[in-house]
Amino acid sequence: MAELRTIARPYAEAAFGLAKDENAFGPWSDALSAMAAVVAAPEMKMLIGNPALAPARLAELIASAIPALSKSQKDMLNVLAENERLVALTEISAMYESLRNEAERVLSATVSSAYPMTDAQIADVTGLLEKKHGKKVKVSVVVDPDLIGGVSIAIGDEVMDASVRGKLARMQSALTN
Repeated sequence: MAELRTIARPYAEAAFGLAKDENAFGPWSDALSAMAAVVAAPEMKMLIGNPALAPARLAELIASAIPALSKSQKDMLNVLAENERLVALTEISAMYESLRNEAERVLSATVSSAYPMTDAQIADVTGLLEKKHGKKVKVSVVVDPDLIGGVSIAIGDEVMDASVRGKLARMQSALTN
């Protein structure tokens, strides 16, 4: 998917620039995420490939599903439709979030847990990560029953694995060496 990242980068940077100028990082995050969700719908995927549907009409359909879009967000949507780049919206949204996190000095962490976590547990993990990294941390939690127990935390390319599955894998490796 390197090609999709290459396609998405200038659009993500443009959205970030507009969000910065408008002092609207949050609304742009919400808008890009919503646009990506609409474009990912199976019904919309069929329409995106339809040559009989004009790009402006396609952008109108997507915008109608997201009534809170600002004029600049609608303009971005129109540009994406005109340039046949709607399929890159998921990647654009992800790249925008990376740019936003960097600007706001925020790290994004994915916590995989064998069981659903309580708000207090999430707050504890977030506090520990913020203390360790000296930055604000946005945590998203994913339930992964394959972990058996414990958690695995990924921040960028750093992974901290405190899961039972990870411990068993390390034990197996130690026993076979």
